[in-house]
Amino acid sequence: MTIDDAPREALRGNPRELLRWVATGAAVSRADLSRLSGLSPSTVSQRVEALINQGLLEEAGAGQSRGGRRPRQLAVPTGGAVVGAIDLGAHHARIGTLDLSGRVVQGRTLPVRIEDGPETVLGTLLAEVTALASGGATAASGGAPGASLASGGAAAGALRGIGIGIPGPVQHSTGRIVSPSRMPGWNGFDVAAFCADRVDVPVIVDNDANLMALGAHRTAHAEMDHAVYIKAGTGIGSGVISSGQLHRGAQGSAGDISHCRVVADPAPLCSCGNAGCLEAVASGAALVTALREQGVPVSDLTGVLRLIDDGDRHATALARQAGRAIGEILAVVVNFFNPQVVAIGGRLADCEPLLASMRATLYERCLPLATQTLLIERVATSQDIGITGAAHLVIDHVVSAHP
Repeated sequence: MTIDDAPREALRGNPRELLRWVATGAAVSRADLSRLSGLSPSTVSQRVEALINQGLLEEAGAGQSRGGRRPRQLAVPTGGAVVGAIDLGAHHARIGTLDLSGRVVQGRTLPVRIEDGPETVLGTLLAEVTALASGGATAASGGAPGASLASGGAAAGALRGIGIGIPGPVQHSTGRIVSPSRMPGWNGFDVAAFCADRVDVPVIVDNDANLMALGAHRTAHAEMDHAVYIKAGTGIGSGVISSGQLHRGAQGSAGDISHCRVVADPAPLCSCGNAGCLEAVASGAALVTALREQGVPVSDLTGVLRLIDDGDRHATALARQAGRAIGEILAVVVNFFNPQVVAIGGRLADCEPLLASMRATLYERCLPLATQTLLIERVATSQDIGITGAAHLVIDHVVSAHP
């Protein structure tokens, strides 16, 4: 084992890894888990029993004998226990319930107005998620968003936790939002404390780009140790996977590429107050602003993408410039971090001129060794990638809380 392998090897056989192997079908018995982890059968059996006692695994009958006693098959429960997830955006939120393997059970997209403030927005979304888990009436259909949702109905037993993605900087250790540029009234809001007064299950809060990264990694690249996932839509952010784990840094701001400087003065003013930031020149909001300044009547990112699809030269040129700007920042990241994959998600991921410029800039600016085996691709398009990441965040918490 090399030094680089050590952090990843240290994770093998921990409860979360055992649960993941069963959830993905890589293992169906204790013997399979012992073989994959390298742990002794007795150690695996102890950890499996703990997961069964937590309701995270179950025995699903006897498997095929290979000459001895028929092994007891293991499975992730598909009924009953679920985790809730909220992927919040500026205008819409995707909410859902997922089983303990991370598969979506139910999902809904709801309109929101981020400017309505955290109490109104989060109160309504918590009520909706709890209702999904219990099968009861939603806040939108007559429930009271501000009322306590601490217990009652099927949700009290079925709901194991809720993960929430916020489109702004989050101090993960406290669940507090810190200086969000496009969320008026949210600065300093303690999401974790607000939710603790309304639900009696763990609530884990993180940045939405981190949750996209976690969901995409677990879904498509779980075998890779190092990856960078970019979320490019109205704003721009990224999530970093290091040694197979979500890397947040000291305060939770790792991966925030949106305010890296890419343009010298004179440059567009960014929402953070500086000029020339990546978000100010390459985000969906920046493209809308730039087109309006050129006299092109466009109201939102949907209109920009429609113009690009129609071959509008102004919109296409701006998309290519945005791709080059994103590629310049990512080239620094790739040279410094040396990931195995760079994947872009969000609404701008479907913009081919932007993606082509980003890819070309990466190959031009990066060291040959850094791009020799580098995968540059889109995040698998799914409206549920954010809530999938939120669910895995909760599952990891539940497992690690009961070693």
